[in-house]
Formats: sequence, C-alpha cells, structure tokens
Amino acid sequence: MVFKRLMQAMGVGGPSVETVLANPNCRPGGQVEGTVHVAGGDHQVEVSYVSLGLVTRVEVESGDNDYQTTQEFQRQKVTGPFRLEAGQRYDVPFRFDVPWETPLTEVYGQHLHGMTMGLRTELEVARSVDKGDLDAVAVHPLPAQERILEAFLRLGFRFARADVERGHVYGVHQTLPFYQEIEFHPAPQYAGAINQLEVTFVADPRQMQVVLELDKRGGLFTEGRDAFGRFTVDHATADRTDWTAQLDAWLRQSLQRRGLFG
Repeated sequence: MVFKRLMQAMGVGGPSVETVLANPNCRPGGQVEGTVHVAGGDHQVEVSYVSLGLVTRVEVESGDNDYQTTQEFQRQKVTGPFRLEAGQRYDVPFRFDVPWETPLTEVYGQHLHGMTMGLRTELEVARSVDKGDLDAVAVHPLPAQERILEAFLRLGFRFARADVERGHVYGVHQTLPFYQEIEFHPAPQYAGAINQLEVTFVADPRQMQVVLELDKRGGLFTEGRDAFGRFTVDHATADRTDWTAQLDAWLRQSLQRRGLFG
C-alpha cells in the first residue's frame, strides 16, 4: 500500500492530458479554439486546475552573453478543481485569447525561419504540475501588417529570418516584455547601402506602431550604423495608402540624408 501511494505521488498510473486545436491558425487579437482531453489513470485524483499558456522562444542579452529561453506570455485557466475518477474521460472546450502583440510565425504560407510558437497545457494534481507537450500555433499577420510586408516584397526585399528579443522598443508602448524583429535581405536597388532591414510591429486593437531599422554598410574609414524610422498605422485605414511608394520614398530619403544613396 505504501509503495502504491508512492507511485501515485510520482504520477505513475496518474491522469494524462492532451490538447486538440480545432484550427492552429490565428491572428494577433484573435482566438485559438480547441478541447483539452483529460483521461483518468488507475486511481481517483483531485485535479486542482487545467490551464493553457502561450509560449515562444525569446533571445536574451545578458552582458557579453546571449542566450535563448522559452517564455510564456499569456495564460488562461480552463477549469477549476474537479475530481477525476479512475479511467474517466473529462473534456474541456476552450477559447484562448491571443494578445495583439503576439509575434508572427507565418507570412503568405511561408514559415518565418527562427520562430517557435505554441500552446502548452498544464495540469496540477496534489501540487504536482504536469506540463504537456507544446501544440504548435501558426500566427498570421493582421491585414495592416500584411500590407506593409507585401510592400517590402514588391520592392524586392526577401525574408531572411525572424526572432523575438526580450526588452522594449524605445518610444513605443508595449504590454509584452519582448518584441519581434522580422529581418529582410536588401532589395537590389539598396544592396550597396544596406546590409539588412528589420521590421517590428507593436499592435493594439485600434492601430499599430511600425518600427524600421536599417543596418547600414560601413565604408573603409566609416563605421556602419543603424538608422531608425517609426510610424503609426490605423487598422481601419491601412488599405488607403500606397505602402510600396511610401516605404520606397522613406528609404531613399533616409539613405540620401546620410550620403549612402545617390
């Protein structure tokens, strides 16, 4: 009997949990729906809660060392306490809210290299927490974000990779402790002046901040520097602007002011 109690405390023969998403595709500010399936083991247990957490991989700068960590940035309980009988099946449907600032993972059906995003299910029994596997979630751009990204592609820029960095963008209100940088290889007409272009979106229900960073080439006697640009786009009016022409004009002016573009 003592051995059996010990095995139960260690989770042997205990409940199992599986999350099935109705659709893994979503957008910032939207929802992910699905069902959590809890299956009883070979003995009765008191489940304290079942919760879901949205997690992504984040790069952290710490002195001279950089490292990556998995960070949860949105959590939602899907049940309170309940008793689970041996062999019983307990299904919990859910709708999980996706924050407006959630990083993107897909653009035009292409996965952004470097991005990881998923829902993790957590079940607590007798103060022992079981964290399930990560269920992949695909985050697609908002229409306004899509307009900006499409404009860069029309100009000839090509996706390189994306990452999520811990910290805050200067001058931009954020609710999450990190921001995403989507990196592009330069378009041919800018290749002599730019190493890469990085785009950051920080969205809320009404609008989004767009932050552009140019990693400029350094000459033989000059050090390469970064140039920044920032503007606001309203979701409701984003389709009224010719973003290809607007971004091309900003890039040319920015580089011409620094003598990097003829």
